[in-house]
Amino acid sequence: MNKYDKVIDLALRKGFFLPAGEIYNGPAGFFDYGPYGSVLKRKFIELWRKMIVVEDEMVELDGSQILPEAVYRSSGHLENFVDPLVHCTKCKAEHRADKLISEKIGKEIPENLSSKEFDNFIKENKIVCPKCKGALGEVYKFNMMFRFEVGSKGGDNVGLRPETCQNIFVDFPRIYKTNRLKLPVGVAQVGKSFRNEISPRQSLLRQREFTQAEAEIFVNPNAKFEKFKRVKSHKLRLLPNGKKEQILISANQAVQKKIISNEFTAYYLVLLQKFFEELGIKKFRFRQLNDKERAFYARESWDFEVETDVGWLELAACNYRGDHDLKSHGEGSKTDMSVLDRTEKVLPHVFELSLGVDRSLYVLLEQAYAEDKIENETRAVLKLKPRLAPVFAAVFPLVNKDKLPKVAETVHEMLKQYGSVYDDAGSIGKRYRRMDEIGCPVCITIDFDSLKKKDVTVRDRDSMKQKRIKIAKLLDYLFSVYSS
Repeated sequence: MNKYDKVIDLALRKGFFLPAGEIYNGPAGFFDYGPYGSVLKRKFIELWRKMIVVEDEMVELDGSQILPEAVYRSSGHLENFVDPLVHCTKCKAEHRADKLISEKIGKEIPENLSSKEFDNFIKENKIVCPKCKGALGEVYKFNMMFRFEVGSKGGDNVGLRPETCQNIFVDFPRIYKTNRLKLPVGVAQVGKSFRNEISPRQSLLRQREFTQAEAEIFVNPNAKFEKFKRVKSHKLRLLPNGKKEQILISANQAVQKKIISNEFTAYYLVLLQKFFEELGIKKFRFRQLNDKERAFYARESWDFEVETDVGWLELAACNYRGDHDLKSHGEGSKTDMSVLDRTEKVLPHVFELSLGVDRSLYVLLEQAYAEDKIENETRAVLKLKPRLAPVFAAVFPLVNKDKLPKVAETVHEMLKQYGSVYDDAGSIGKRYRRMDEIGCPVCITIDFDSLKKKDVTVRDRDSMKQKRIKIAKLLDYLFSVYSS
């Protein structure tokens, strides 16, 4: 098994996530998070809020998942939110044209080429249906939005949002006024988005329902961005457009050399990189997108990518959207979307951090997954940062007799508000292995010495070393582990 398969196997066995409607063989692209996955996801989002939302003094929105179709007409999604689709003329199987071509020629191609350009690629490279080797038809553009009518009589056309940001743009003038905000200001949101993917695959990496952690930052393009001073010396890992090798360069130099177009873009790239560094993510870069790769609304785009077992994977899209969104919604709704910035009336420009939570969780699991050889067996372990671990600590009585369970239950009672678990089934070795697989940082064993000395054996997940800690000092010790 490759690492991807091992991670997915562990995640399914331990219930980090599982296919939605599994007993009914539900449609692909939908997943439920089990108990461990739910906690991991919550802790990930809490850290995002702390390091992005709170650090930058953003305000937060919880928007509706269903919006009027008119919103998506103005935003451009009805016309531009499409994937290239092609059918086999023989077996009628459907495929994403860009993926078929990329697999055939061995390199990624943009998904926003014209249908004719895709047709030419297929013809020039003699690409046929991978299922039956039949000829492929003409490529056409498939809109990925879920659209329907609401009301008992229908008639109100709406859509499930394909991204969380449209709520923010539509609500921005009211949020700005009622909260007495000042530019620059970020509006953040965590929530579900929906895309009718042609071929959802690779578990959490391409879904039809997924969670985004998004921040839209509104700026006056004519004003000095004072926050940049805080981060200008921080080094960014950039892969500029047209370059084959990434560079390590300070945010200030990147702006001065025009690699990054402005200070607020550089500032938020630094903020996002610091967040992923805190998570312990390694082998990452910001890759600049070229004109054909960028979304239709973007003036400048950088994808935060991580090298994984399945290749470089985009976790966050960082887009300078200019005034596209507020201008488009202003025209579509006939509403003045400008705001007062001190004494100047301005239509703000927008910079976006759009982070895929589910993909990020997969990367966390993959980078944390390790195997150790112990005598004649292999130990699978998730070396997650303690602050992200789905279980705070595991409490074991050595045996189920001689008052050991009573002491163990007392220790568990002290720790359960922080997320401890109690386990008395099987040998100590098996209990250790179970906790290693879910990333529990420490296991606490109550043995016969605990009855006399009022202490416990604490075993570290990564080193497997053990030490004795007084019960009275146990919480302090665990907090020190979690702050490391």
